[in-house]
Amino acid sequence: MRAILSDPRASFASVFTDIETDRLLLRPLHEADRQAMVDIHTDPRTNRFHPDPPDVPRASAMFSDWLAHWAEHGFGYPAVTERGGAAEVLGMCGVRVREFHGEKVLNLGYRFRPSAWGKGYAVEAGLAVLEWCARELPSVPVLASVSVDNKPSLRVAERLGFTDYTEEVYEGALSRHYRR
Repeated sequence: MRAILSDPRASFASVFTDIETDRLLLRPLHEADRQAMVDIHTDPRTNRFHPDPPDVPRASAMFSDWLAHWAEHGFGYPAVTERGGAAEVLGMCGVRVREFHGEKVLNLGYRFRPSAWGKGYAVEAGLAVLEWCARELPSVPVLASVSVDNKPSLRVAERLGFTDYTEEVYEGALSRHYRR
């Protein structure tokens, strides 16, 4: 693994820079994104497959953990906005270090506002993040864990080129863990 997974002095300025796609901008999270992320992660529509959805305090704590991950590793779950458009945060899509079966992996996470669904943003952002991973952390496997009931997210994972790895309970739901 590259040093940025273990070097707490790494800064996102030296590791992660903004990623632009045809339509999107992925940029590091900032404290100013807290409310948007809490709103997205507590919306009942974004949690319809989550057996224990976060409430506002838990979503805020998750956001704090994500900021800490950025500070420690120099990358994490970026905020996603439309490129050249409004600054509204559409969602997040990125990777965080996670341990899975005793191995350090990069966990791909994505979640978007319901108003952004159906536009292909998750696939577009996900492909950009996976290209970044292949360039910056090529020896670290990327894992995506998806509830087996979440058919839209299963399709996203497959469109991103993930292959089935294993199925087991994760965060209270039977999940398919994809690996790339």
